[in-house]
Amino acid sequence: PQIVVSVYGPDFFGNDVVRGYGAVHVPFTPGRHERTIPMFVPESTSRLQKFTSWFTGRRPEFTDPKVVARGEGREVTRVRSQGFVTISFNVV
Repeated sequence: PQIVVSVYGPDFFGNDVVRGYGAVHVPFTPGRHERTIPMFVPESTSRLQKFTSWFTGRRPEFTDPKVVARGEGREVTRVRSQGFVTISFNVV
């Protein structure tokens, strides 16, 4: 099993935009586990798309969270690294 994390936040104009996506596998062994998830954001492929997304305030984002968890199809997606999220698990 995996946990998919989608982080949203306000931009300069007050619109909710995606700040990052990430995924991590849930540990099976009992105990306390800490995982650091590298976050990434989809990027526009052309300058025209970048300008249009900046002008309208609608940045590229995934419509299906399964895209983040699966590896297939992501090799053709342009993304930019966007920091880290640390998550803590307490497995019984």
